Amino acid sequence: MTAQCSFGPRSFSADDPGGWDHLIAWVEAADRAGVDRVVFSDHVVFGENLEAYANPATGGAKGGKQPTGPDGHWLDPVALIAYLAARTTRIRFGTNILIAALRRPVPLAKELTTIDVLSGGRLDLGVGVGWQREEYEAVGLPFDGRGAWLDHTLEVCQVLWREQTAAYDGQGLAFDRIHMMPKPVQPGGVPVWVSGTVNRAVMSRLARFGAGWIPWGDDADDIAAGIRRMRDAVSALGRDPSDIGVVGNLMIPRTDDGYDFAGAMAGAPALVEAGVTDVRFFGLVLPKDPAAAEDTLAQAVAAFRAEVG
Repeated sequence: MTAQCSFGPRSFSADDPGGWDHLIAWVEAADRAGVDRVVFSDHVVFGENLEAYANPATGGAKGGKQPTGPDGHWLDPVALIAYLAARTTRIRFGTNILIAALRRPVPLAKELTTIDVLSGGRLDLGVGVGWQREEYEAVGLPFDGRGAWLDHTLEVCQVLWREQTAAYDGQGLAFDRIHMMPKPVQPGGVPVWVSGTVNRAVMSRLARFGAGWIPWGDDADDIAAGIRRMRDAVSALGRDPSDIGVVGNLMIPRTDDGYDFAGAMAGAPALVEAGVTDVRFFGLVLPKDPAAAEDTLAQAVAAFRAEVG
């Protein structure tokens, strides 16, 4: 796979930002500057136990901190991507990650198909189970069964995307001789990128549904070792890991003079050699001025291409 570059502009704010024109301008600038993909995170609602984000046992990140309080402003990534796809021409979009089980699977399949068709196949679906119990409770789902609900959601979506006459029976949902048209532009449906650590549940999900893996926790911190463990795990499940894409974060440190893109991108070849196919620019903060944002992104892309082609 040819290595791509991506970044995740903030579609959330601790306080009311007074509008989101800067976010729209950033994505349009990324489209012109040659960035391969932009991704957006997801929260539907918040409870007040935000310390749970730092608990790896329930899906959080060790030492992590939720970037907003419970009243932070978060845009829905699916609706946001639908809007931005209409304002761009070539850049891909992804969710990083969508807590997909919080949505009913049949309407979700239809919404994602619509975006895929109208964007010309520029959509990736990054999914994970999330970390917040209150979010599941607010939509009437058990937090402790969230992995099974995510698998259920992906099963239903892929059945509807791939079968002309669809049937399904599981997790309290049953239908037969159901038709959903149009089908996604991308063969097999919208590509699914599975987030999580190398454990039995996540690796089973990746082997069954995944076009790509979004590492989390220790597997993201030591990406080379994480990729080796992932490949061993999915191979043991009967899946050839050679066609599984992998996200790897590349820190872009800020200096007094801006960004040292050449220095930062010197780390990209090692990621690609380890098996990373989507090098995600981490720590990149864009200026709100659209021209300055485009110049910053163009410099980052040029430095990346100079290192990895």
